[in-house]
Amino acid sequence: MKILVLDTIHGGAVIAEALAAAGHEVDAVDVYRGIEGIPAEEAARRRYDLVVAPVHLDPAHPLLGTAPRAVTHHQAVAMLLAGKRPAPFVEITGTRGKTTTATALAHVLPGPGVLHTSMGTFVYPERRLLWKRSITPASTLAAAAEAKKIGGWCVAEESLGVSGAGDLAVLTSGDDYAFAAGKKRALAEKVRSLAAAPQALVPPGVAVPGAHDAGMVAAVEGTVCTYSYGGIEGTFENTLLALKGYRTPLQLAAAAACLLGVDPAGLASFRPLPGRMAVSWKGGTLVVDAASSGACREIAVDAAAYARALGGQAPVVLVIGTEGQTICEGFPESEVAAAIRAISPDEIVLVGDYPGLAGRRAADLAAGYAIAEKLTGGGTIILAVKTWR
Repeated sequence: MKILVLDTIHGGAVIAEALAAAGHEVDAVDVYRGIEGIPAEEAARRRYDLVVAPVHLDPAHPLLGTAPRAVTHHQAVAMLLAGKRPAPFVEITGTRGKTTTATALAHVLPGPGVLHTSMGTFVYPERRLLWKRSITPASTLAAAAEAKKIGGWCVAEESLGVSGAGDLAVLTSGDDYAFAAGKKRALAEKVRSLAAAPQALVPPGVAVPGAHDAGMVAAVEGTVCTYSYGGIEGTFENTLLALKGYRTPLQLAAAAACLLGVDPAGLASFRPLPGRMAVSWKGGTLVVDAASSGACREIAVDAAAYARALGGQAPVVLVIGTEGQTICEGFPESEVAAAIRAISPDEIVLVGDYPGLAGRRAADLAAGYAIAEKLTGGGTIILAVKTWR
């Protein structure tokens, strides 16, 4: 086929290379910068059998009309994985909780495998870091290939939907927002992609036709999770279940394990991840680290409640905001302001561009933390910056 791949900087270059290796005649266009591939004007003069475009591209983009059929980057990944995917293969998407859910599921899966997340891609059971790449659908290709090579499972975190090539697709949250030039809704796109998977799993309160409700497989009460599905029954206790940021991911991981025929009892030993409510003491200062790609108002408020439960009435320095503009789901000023009002910190350090808010300014997470260290002595620092780590 003659194929045009759009958007080289969000995985399109990887997809174009893989399609060419599969024997197709492929052109690629860098629709945002115009640096890589062929010029958009040249592509417009040609005709193709298929256009491959990211879900976040404006649906009115003129190059989408250069072929009779268009598929998403996610769908192209499914095409490329046909007959080559590892087993079991689990894809995880959602606005928040993706990394925690994926890592928790990998924690209980037996044998060798590959975990691909925004924190990095790791070989299990040794948890050896292979590389750090984005969670665009294209990055799943290398992770799946590595899992196939070692004869193991693959759990992959993906942004804005799944390819549907796996045994199970998991949606971690029902949050919604506009994207693709404001012409699409994120939740609708993610739900649409779930339909391509043999099985789908969603969190309690998110209704998706044909999908398993995690609450019907694994019920959480306090710090105890009780699960029952397909002959797998039991309970596990973990204090992290008391935290909103961990309750749903652990519940989803337990349900996903059951759907895969694995007992999730091992989640009793799962511990906080860096940037996901990890707690440390630096001298006499308590640090609650909730800075990750999933940081949002709710997580910031949860982190503050957790910090105050651990640190009592100690003064609180809140480092909050967004580092860079490469995160799909942003942290808008209105949400940052709402978090600040709910937390009522003693000092505020803002990371990112928030002209309407008062506080000290920092260029990035590291600079924000350095400022916070100087502001507190024996107090508490809360890191709630949306950032890739």
